[in-house]
Amino acid sequence: MSDAPKVVNGNRRSWWREIVELAALFLAVGLAHLLATLLGHREPGPVVMVGLGAALIVGAVVHKRLGHRPVRKAPALPVEEGAGAAMVLWRIRMRVVERPGRLAAVAGAFGRLGCNILALHIAPTGSSAITPAGCDALDEFVIEAPPGLAQEALAGALTEAGGHDVVIVPAQVKDLTDPGVQALVLAQRVSADPDRLPEAMAELLRVPEVEWRRPGDTVDEGAELNTTMVISVNPDRALLVRRPELPFTPTEAARAAALTATARQARYTGSE
Repeated sequence: MSDAPKVVNGNRRSWWREIVELAALFLAVGLAHLLATLLGHREPGPVVMVGLGAALIVGAVVHKRLGHRPVRKAPALPVEEGAGAAMVLWRIRMRVVERPGRLAAVAGAFGRLGCNILALHIAPTGSSAITPAGCDALDEFVIEAPPGLAQEALAGALTEAGGHDVVIVPAQVKDLTDPGVQALVLAQRVSADPDRLPEAMAELLRVPEVEWRRPGDTVDEGAELNTTMVISVNPDRALLVRRPELPFTPTEAARAAALTATARQARYTGSE
């Protein structure tokens, strides 16, 4: 039943085409008769008729060839080598002198290497000193880069663009989460259950493990500057966090202290 409308529409198009062809035939016969009458069956008459017939045949053949000419497809654009390969995520941190045009220069360096900036965070270095050249800041990027791009080439390009102390480490998709939103979610979590503070702290600072420490416990004194952080939870216990590959920033330290204060307040309020 569903095919009936299609058949009817096809028949309508067929009858319409036959009517048009029949009308064209009548018109051609009428014109031929009129031309023959005007020529008075004189000697040139048959020649003209044959010429018109030949012209119509040639025209029909040309029209048919043009109508059935295959449509040429546009040539496919060349695909760049590695364009279909999976991109690599990198987390990059570097110290820069903040002044007009500096961020544009860094973005241009990423663009020339085929990298795409996915996230950007600018944090203070901990010093409020402003020099004539500008003020120091820590720029942190999460980018996707071509799989064949070497870290040395990327670090060199960023150094030429004005970056200092460039650090490049592998990134994960969760690194794209907005830090402010993440801090609020984790604060709500430890407020409901203060015992989840180590777990939340590890997620906040993006470290694999957080350790409990007591007063007097030794801390790795040979660690690089700002790669180890001790966060006091109460007079008897503290959290030890290590991240050797990427030093902690003052902003991260402030977020960790705020998260700890939330857990401490929840614990104190719950014990009343």
